[in-house]
Order: sequence, then structure tokens, then C-alpha cells
Amino acid sequence: MPVEVIMPKVDMDMASGKVATWHVLPGEYVEKGTPLFDIETDKAAMEVEAEASGFLHHPAAEGVDIPIGQPVAWLYQEGEELGEPPVRTALADADDKPSPQPVSETGSEPVCADETDEILPQQFGASDKVRATPLARSIAQDAALELTEIAGTGPRGRIQAIDVRGQVEARLRHTSAVQFQPESGPLNISRSRDGAGMPVVLIHGFGSDASSWKPLEAYLQGRPVIRIELPGHGKSPKLRIDSFTELSSAIRRAFDMLDIERAHLVGHSLGGALALSLADTRSKSIASLTLIAPGGLGPEVNGPALEGISKSTRAESLGPWLKVLVSDEKLITDGYVKAAMAPRKDPALRAAQARLCDTLFPDGVQPFDLKAALDRIDVPARIIWGKQDAIIPWRHALRAPGNIALHLFDGVGHMPQFEVPSEVGKILRQVYDGAS
Repeated sequence: MPVEVIMPKVDMDMASGKVATWHVLPGEYVEKGTPLFDIETDKAAMEVEAEASGFLHHPAAEGVDIPIGQPVAWLYQEGEELGEPPVRTALADADDKPSPQPVSETGSEPVCADETDEILPQQFGASDKVRATPLARSIAQDAALELTEIAGTGPRGRIQAIDVRGQVEARLRHTSAVQFQPESGPLNISRSRDGAGMPVVLIHGFGSDASSWKPLEAYLQGRPVIRIELPGHGKSPKLRIDSFTELSSAIRRAFDMLDIERAHLVGHSLGGALALSLADTRSKSIASLTLIAPGGLGPEVNGPALEGISKSTRAESLGPWLKVLVSDEKLITDGYVKAAMAPRKDPALRAAQARLCDTLFPDGVQPFDLKAALDRIDVPARIIWGKQDAIIPWRHALRAPGNIALHLFDGVGHMPQFEVPSEVGKILRQVYDGAS
């Protein structure tokens, strides 16, 4: 007697689940405890393991909702007769979602008794009609791809998920290789509308933008805040940058345009390296310097993470890289990933950042060395770092001279201003309250 693999209930309000991906092919033998498939619901995503050993047959189609308790596949023992695919109860709801279809024993595509069942309108408003699986449509929609431009390799030319993913990867390779059209103009500068006293100038890190400072700004006690966005980030133009020196010059020009007498300067990661370079050349205009996990103090850097962030084309690929930035992965919610991915849907932005990443971090190293500049700093300065930083080793901070204060946090990764903003804010207030 075959063993049913049922759709589990992983959430109290869950009425159905969707098989996102099968990890086992039809007819393949699996051991008990082997990852069988991924399930997606409105609130959760998880991996489901086999509760028994056997040969997988009649798996439900990927991307189709199945009611809780309904079988998604069957596990047969050696020599058991397969017979006809068991009938599943269709899920009826307001959206009139299709009922699950059995999958052929030679591939991952659902078997259609009638060819017209899978000929559906193209999802992007075109009059053309294409044949595609639900999962392929979902992936194409997320990646903003036209299904009419994708050749299907499934039965009767049906477009499968693997066809769309291949197109996404091809576009990524093309985007990385092409030269974006460089723009011109000043870097984007945004200011808070209220606040009193000496302003605080913030420079974000690679792959981020001015919005990344929001958690920290709440702790700046109403001081004027000025945010400078790097080239190819946020609303700044996509400049052609050929060296760290050239990038530093762009930041220096933006700072000079502020037309302020003095300011407190804060930089994170690459922005920290740029803040240090700025303080070295504009020392009379800097009241204090705060470097958060700064670059430029050693060659080591997590090159794959930087490259992954710069080239991610959808939330599913960006999310895992964002989690590398923090110690507690739960801080990187689905909403956070979607917000971070929104501007990255622009291929030109990704191309500009990918080129900047290759320019500044060739072969995954930091070629620019700012330790000498750190030795020359003569304003109140401090370095803030998380000891679980997986992007830049926190031990680079130990190369700072004795006149620079070090603040090292356990259980914090590469983004202290996001992970422990209250603690970072407290440090900044101690500096700013003692300054004019």
C-alpha cells in the first residue's frame, strides 16, 4: 500500500499550501527524513521531509495550491503496482484556482488531458497566448520577463520553471557584462527639515542608500541630518567611477556643496572609508568622525556577498545575501527584502553597482589602504563594529591608533546602526552633546 505524502498544516490559519519546488524527481527513491519539497503559504515557507522511505510517484504540480490534508504525492515500495494516478480534490475558491494535476513520470511538468487547459493569456497584457506552468508564470512575473520571448522545453512547447530561470540567469550574465550608459550631475543630497545645532552628515555603504539610516536617525535628538548617496545608489546619478580616489573626489565635491561651516561625520562600510578620506582632506570642517564597520583598514572583504548583492535580480536571490549582513537573520524580514529589491529592479542600477563593485573590490579584496589617513585624524573619532561581522573582519579596528575610541558589540554583524541603533545613538549623543 503506497504511503500518502499530505500537505501539512504549518500555520493556524492555513487552508492550503503551494508546492514551490520538488527536490526529488518522479520515480526516484527517497529515504525517510530526506527533503522532499518546499511549501509556500501566505505567511511561511518551509522544507518538508519524507515521513517514510519509498519511490516517489504522482507528485502534484509545482505552483498549485493544495488543500491541507490532501495528498501531494505517494511513496511506493519496490514492486508495488502504480496503477492510475489517484484523484485529488480540487481547491475551489474565489480566485478559481486550477486543481492540482498529476505529474508525468519522466519530468516535473503536469500532465494535461486537454491542450487548451494550459493555454492562458500572457501575464503582461500582450494579446499573445502562451503555454506555461503556474510556477513559470510566477517566476517570470517577479523577474518582469515576457513569456512570449522564452522558448519552452516542456511537453508541446510548454514553458517550464527551468526555462524561465535560465532566462533570468542569462539576463544577469548579460547585465553584468554590458556597459551601462554613464550619467552626469551631482550626487543626491537629502536633508531633514527640522533640527538644531551642528548637522550630522551620513554616508551609507555599498549597495545601500539614504533610507538605511532611518533606524539610527530616531536617536539623533532632532539634530539636522544630511545624507549623501553614492553614485549609482538611491537617487544619485550612475557615474562612471574608475577608482576609489575618483569616488572620494565625488564625495568631496558633494560635501563642499553643502556650504556648512562644520559637521559631525558618520560613515558605514564603504561610506566609512569615504568618510575617513573626507575627514583627512577637510579636517577643519569636521567636528567629529564616527566610522561604522569601515572599509579601507585591511584587504579582507566578503567579495561574494558584495557581488551577490550587486547582481541580484529578484528578492529570492537578494534575501540570503542581506542576511549575511546581520548577526540575527530574523531582522531581515520579507518586507525588508522587498523594499531593498524595489530599486534593484532597474537593470541599469544593477549594472552600475556591479561595475563599481568590480572597480573597488577587484578579486574580492580592498585595494585601497586608509590606515595612514586614520593616523592623521586629529578630531574626536571612534570606530563602531559588530564582532559577528561577516563582511569585513572587525579585527581591522585594532589597527586604529590609541586616540581613537573603539566600541565592539557582541551578537552584532556588519550593520550596528540597524541591529542596535539605540546603542549606536547613545555613543553618538555622547560625542555630539560635548561639541558645539
